[in-house]
Amino acid sequence: MKKLLTMFITFFKIGAFTFGGGYAMIPLIEAEVVDKQNWIDKEEFLDIIVISQSFPGALAVNSSVFIGYKIGGLIGAVLALMGVVLPSFFIILIVAHFFLQFRNNHIVDLLFKGISAAVPVLVLSGIDKLAKSLDKSVDNLIILIISIVAVTIFNIHPILIISFAAIYGILFLRKKVD
Repeated sequence: MKKLLTMFITFFKIGAFTFGGGYAMIPLIEAEVVDKQNWIDKEEFLDIIVISQSFPGALAVNSSVFIGYKIGGLIGAVLALMGVVLPSFFIILIVAHFFLQFRNNHIVDLLFKGISAAVPVLVLSGIDKLAKSLDKSVDNLIILIISIVAVTIFNIHPILIISFAAIYGILFLRKKVD
């Protein structure tokens, strides 16, 4: 029970102190779950992030459910989900209640500009950590380059990229793992 409570508090902190969505949460989730608590190893974390991106929904929500389930089964999944979602829920309620009073406040405007400037750095930090743990193979490099080109130049939807990469992995990379 203590481990489940610790997990809930950990995900609550992550949800409360991360701005910028799921990708900005990756470094914090990794620091807490892999480095500090040692609930999963780095390779499992990377697998969970990949699976979480493949499912519909927010990355932080999906990954918290997977990690919570690994740690505490169904109850762990629910507690991790509630931990990561409740801070946003409460913050949105508070902001919605007071927003009309402060929406034209210069200080509030500057606060949001400062936060929004930091978010891309958090996302890049997550990408950097994921890239370091990625297997440096020719196949992965080709998939990476094709994915970047497809998204940035040809505007192909990321869901299609993930689907094609998964099919490619099943069809062509299976022999290398077997």
